[in-house]
Amino acid sequence: MLLFSGLAAAYAAFRIAPGFGREELVLEDIDDPAGFRRLTAGQSSSGFDPFVGLEPQKNNDDLEAARVRVRQNICAALYYDRPTTADEVPVASFSDYYCPFCRVQTRRLAEMEARQEGEIRVSWHELPLLGETSTLAAKAALAARNQGAYPAFHERLMRSPFRATPEYLQALANAIGVDHVRLVADMNGEEVLEDLENSAALARIFAFVGTPAMVIGRTVVQGEVSERTVQAIIKREREEGWGSVCRVA
Repeated sequence: MLLFSGLAAAYAAFRIAPGFGREELVLEDIDDPAGFRRLTAGQSSSGFDPFVGLEPQKNNDDLEAARVRVRQNICAALYYDRPTTADEVPVASFSDYYCPFCRVQTRRLAEMEARQEGEIRVSWHELPLLGETSTLAAKAALAARNQGAYPAFHERLMRSPFRATPEYLQALANAIGVDHVRLVADMNGEEVLEDLENSAALARIFAFVGTPAMVIGRTVVQGEVSERTVQAIIKREREEGWGSVCRVA
């Protein structure tokens, strides 16, 4: 695995030996956060400290506050405190628009969610680790959410061959029917920055080393994994009651 020391560095792909066999998932309990467990497998685009892109705008006290904030209710931070049922397993997906493995995994998760309504629900987290264009794209997608256009922005950015630039984002906003002036204003607002801080804090708490990453119920997964593996984890989470950690009513 290659690690990087600056925003301008290129990223590299790496493979981590799977922690499961063909028949059985091998999961290891983690001490912190309590109640969660880890499966490390698949391919990732390695990045930097998840807070690095936020540091010019926020001081260390603010970043520590983000960690405190999400620790108050980790499940609510992961899954956006959306109500669910015991049969519906939540998935928190962390991705970067310019991580090639993220493009595969986010498409896979979106297709699974559409096919398995009532069985799986995905909460999307922006974790821009691969430079300034990643951060720009993440801010634009989160700002588009204020106009009800997050899914459209997210999908277009994930499949676009173009890098995010102010000009490209304006063209995309116009194509989707988003108010570009409001989008730019919201991109630099406190709500978007807090959302990025929360996702970065979760990434540090769960010790993610790159994207994509997921938390499925109470199972932490680093890297792109097959649909078979995701389905196996969801099945186990449903059988074992992931709500024992996340206190589902």
